[in-house]
Amino acid sequence: MRWQGQELGVADAAALPGLEQLNGLVRSVTTPEFAGVTFHEVLCKSALNHVPGASAMPFDWTVNPYRGCSHACVYCFARGTHEYLELDAGRDFDTQVVVKVNVAEVLEKELRRGTWQHDPVMLGTNTDPYQRAEGRYKLMPGIVSALTESGTPFSILTKGTLLRRDLPLLTDAASQVPVTIAMSIAVFDDELQHLIEPGTPNATARLETVRAATEAGFRVTVFLMPIIPHLTDSIAAIDHALARIKAAGAVRVVYGALHLRPGAKQWFLEWLAERHPELVSSYRGLYPGATAYAPKAYRSWLAKRVRPLLRVHGLDGQAEEENPRGAPVAGLADRADARSAPPIITTSRGRAAATSLRAASSRSQPGADASARLF
Repeated sequence: MRWQGQELGVADAAALPGLEQLNGLVRSVTTPEFAGVTFHEVLCKSALNHVPGASAMPFDWTVNPYRGCSHACVYCFARGTHEYLELDAGRDFDTQVVVKVNVAEVLEKELRRGTWQHDPVMLGTNTDPYQRAEGRYKLMPGIVSALTESGTPFSILTKGTLLRRDLPLLTDAASQVPVTIAMSIAVFDDELQHLIEPGTPNATARLETVRAATEAGFRVTVFLMPIIPHLTDSIAAIDHALARIKAAGAVRVVYGALHLRPGAKQWFLEWLAERHPELVSSYRGLYPGATAYAPKAYRSWLAKRVRPLLRVHGLDGQAEEENPRGAPVAGLADRADARSAPPIITTSRGRAAATSLRAASSRSQPGADASARLF
């Protein structure tokens, strides 16, 4: 890959106005292999992100090596976060990707602090750590190594097949700390997938990654999310998806209906009006006004379709809102809501983290057989 980057301190004509003021900006680079995408390389001051105590997410710490995502999923809940950079939640989110080039080094220093409690860390809760740029920047191996060497359990949720590159490293990590892997696959029709997730590997490629992770010893969860009303919620579509998931070796499925949060909602509805105008009125009924979530009646209807099929295919599984947590999890003991009630998960990535926490809290001690300690 030939990267055409600016000299340090020299403005790049491809960068959007204002990005030269981005904290820690080193340079902005473009490459023919990523036509139309600009990568803004920054030096971050911190790598560990602390989740606010008021958050419904059942985890305390995340690491996000990228902001923005070339996967370009039209429904992505994280689109609104790009507005904090004075970029739009639509095309800018897909094409203006911030890369924290020193994230592994900063993370390693943070994990060495005496105050670090080795709480579980979640990767993939915002944008995908294995999006295509990871093939060039190779940030994840350093992140995985830093977490492992510090004795910190971690979880990965991805749509990216680049995960396969790191399976040897992850297998070694799992012999030392709890490691969980989940693959997100929402669309199993290649034509629709290309339209709605244009930058992602297709379902076949992701299922091959599931199989590779399974053969490496991981008990992989697949996130059948989002299930998209009128497009992927038929019995035939769900049955087909679950059959392929089972055949790939996954052991568990988490499913849930489409969320349309601020930033994503407008972008998705514009896409819908262009590609499926006959569905616009139905969607405005399902997601009226500022509503982000499908109504309870639809979610119940969906569950009645999915649950019997999970049993037919011999898969463990649950809806995203069904997330009772058992034993207390390190790092959450000071939260009253962590003791008293199951958390409400609002995103598929957050759900993966909840799954990981349950797995991490039930691990055997170091030195046990690795295959028994993988989720």
